[in-house]
Amino acid sequence: MEDDSSEEEFVENVTDCPGCGQPCGHEVLRERKAGSGSNYLLKCDECEHIHTVQIREPRPIKIPFLLSEGANTVLVDIDVDEDEVLHIGDIFEYSDASWEINRVETRTANSRTKLVASKVGRANAIRSDVVMVRLTLTRGEFSDSDSIFVERETMYKAGSIMEHGGERWKIRAIHTGTGRTMSGRVVAHDIKRIYLHEPPRPEENIPKTPRERRQAWKEGRLGDNPNPVLPDAEKSGKPKQQRPGRRQKKKRL
Repeated sequence: MEDDSSEEEFVENVTDCPGCGQPCGHEVLRERKAGSGSNYLLKCDECEHIHTVQIREPRPIKIPFLLSEGANTVLVDIDVDEDEVLHIGDIFEYSDASWEINRVETRTANSRTKLVASKVGRANAIRSDVVMVRLTLTRGEFSDSDSIFVERETMYKAGSIMEHGGERWKIRAIHTGTGRTMSGRVVAHDIKRIYLHEPPRPEENIPKTPRERRQAWKEGRLGDNPNPVLPDAEKSGKPKQQRPGRRQKKKRL
């Protein structure tokens, strides 16, 4: 049985050919070292035109970077190839951390979305693998502000309980750049602020009546239950608990 699969053709030493006017494979006739690079004498595989190509390693230049991590900011000089193009949103490694470029300026301090390194006056970057999440902690009538540093993909859920400062707090709401949620989940790098309330003491939060238990179940205070069910007291046909001080009606004969 014949093999109908066609073999892939690999072309080596592809570069622009002055004779063909397009990228073609070439045969290397001679290589000569020149400074930090090399000069190559090439022969085109298509038109057999012979020409020289000079390849040089890009010269590294120092660019001032303003690196911000939370409230701390430092100015450092980082070596970058002079022909490299810096884009807003680019992520690079420096000092055992990841950084994301959020501003690129020309030598006249004009902002650009992208710029070749040789024309960059300064670049700003923020720590990208760790983010700062701001907190507002409310205890009674008093509120304090604080912040924490977490991995950028950490997930927070409004209505849940979290540990902070050795205490348990309830996430009352999560504020993002576009709004506020009191029940959803938000990833850390999208959070502008988390509002924390001191959770009620256990003795203040014990559901007593069937209605209170159902409500607590729906709110997740008795565990995560996507399909609330009736308490056993109501399933078995037992009478509902009466509120204290409420007069019961007598049946008429």
